[in-house]
Amino acid sequence: MTYLDSTLWENRPLHGGQTTITEPATGKSLGATGVADADDVAQAAAKAVAAQRDWAAASFEQRAAVLRRAGALIEQHAPELQRWMIRETGSVQGMAGFGTYVASQECYEAAALASRPIGEILPTAQPRLSLLRRVPVGVVGVISPFNAPLILSSRSVAPALALGNAVVLKPDVRTSISGGFILEKVFADAGLPEGLLHVLPGGADAGQALVTDPRIRVISFTGSTATGRAVAELAGRHLKRVHLELGGNSALVILDDADTDRAVSAGAWASFLHQGQICMTAGRHLVHESVADAYVEALSAHANNLPVGDPSAGDVALGPLIDEAQRDKVHGLVTSTVDAGARLAAGGSYEGLFYRPTVLDGVRPDMPAYAQEVFGPVAPVARFSSLDEAAQLAADSGYGLSLGILTRDVSKGLALADRIPTGIVHINDQTVNDEAVAPFGGVGDSGTGARFGGAANLEAFTEQRWITVRGDVPAYPF
Repeated sequence: MTYLDSTLWENRPLHGGQTTITEPATGKSLGATGVADADDVAQAAAKAVAAQRDWAAASFEQRAAVLRRAGALIEQHAPELQRWMIRETGSVQGMAGFGTYVASQECYEAAALASRPIGEILPTAQPRLSLLRRVPVGVVGVISPFNAPLILSSRSVAPALALGNAVVLKPDVRTSISGGFILEKVFADAGLPEGLLHVLPGGADAGQALVTDPRIRVISFTGSTATGRAVAELAGRHLKRVHLELGGNSALVILDDADTDRAVSAGAWASFLHQGQICMTAGRHLVHESVADAYVEALSAHANNLPVGDPSAGDVALGPLIDEAQRDKVHGLVTSTVDAGARLAAGGSYEGLFYRPTVLDGVRPDMPAYAQEVFGPVAPVARFSSLDEAAQLAADSGYGLSLGILTRDVSKGLALADRIPTGIVHINDQTVNDEAVAPFGGVGDSGTGARFGGAANLEAFTEQRWITVRGDVPAYPF
């Protein structure tokens, strides 16, 4: 007997019609689900407000127990959940396994968050007790994307619930099972009271309704920079707090003293994992000129040897891109960069939605695949001759999410990182890293800073309330 039943998502009575969930590797239908519109958001928000009061009043032990059970259920049913992610998102087995692992850890860390101190005693110049207390915001709206849907939904849903909030979750309609209905099933079975988690797959109209509904006080958005700007602008007009985790064009810097073989392996992983459809993907390989030829040759050999195919049918390194529009965008950036003078060292071709891992050599900062976020399995390589040039190249981007620096001299790597604005730095590692205990977020076009993970979740999903207590009412001169 399976854990997930299609009745979870099929024939949902939503007002925006129906959509087919398509397996990108085969084009086959995985089922259909309802699409939410503004009316569905309004109804969900009303139910969430009503349910949230009792949940906020529940003991931290009760909330923590639900989160712990949710994490255990994800672990218990991981093989089946991974099969869904492989088929729905095009993940290879390793990426799907990473997805269930991180999602379970998000739940466990959120369970610990429930018992964190909720305030502090403040100094005061008057004869009274002065306190700061953190209280739930109420209802949190979560908008999650297609690329790593279970991770990117649970990263907000779990801590928001643990801190006493209700959640209205809008996953991408293309990955609504992995990004939404899995969590709905898990939390229902974990004992989450009814009305606290609403899953509403939808498009832009549903997202706009989430942002504008006055009962939803905080928006947690993960997605493209362009959409994030629109969300932030709309939220600002409604005086609503919004947390943005947006795109990236992360640099992997390989200094002249790096171990070339390991650097190539790290570079291949950073650009080709999950077909490059990760915000932290290395979109720019900055390589010292003394090792660049060897690096490009070895990276191209890696790319040519990586098997690409249906991840549900065999052991492959890369699966399909999510849809034709994404494939055409990737290919357009590759071809326009070659037309601008870059050398196609590997890849640059596709069959269906399966895009070969691609290496572009001799890339300049003004070329499309260097300047823009590709979100595909493409490794643009640019050369530098000095640390000053490396710092300038790495910093010369509107994005600022993740940075990797490979060098035998750790102090030199740290000093170089200090010159490059970014939310995340990895010395002697590649750019794609994620842990539930670590603050996560970027700067500039990559978002509004660390808003997920660890203590950052307290800031994201609670409000601060100042409370004073006196023994007697003071006498005033009026």
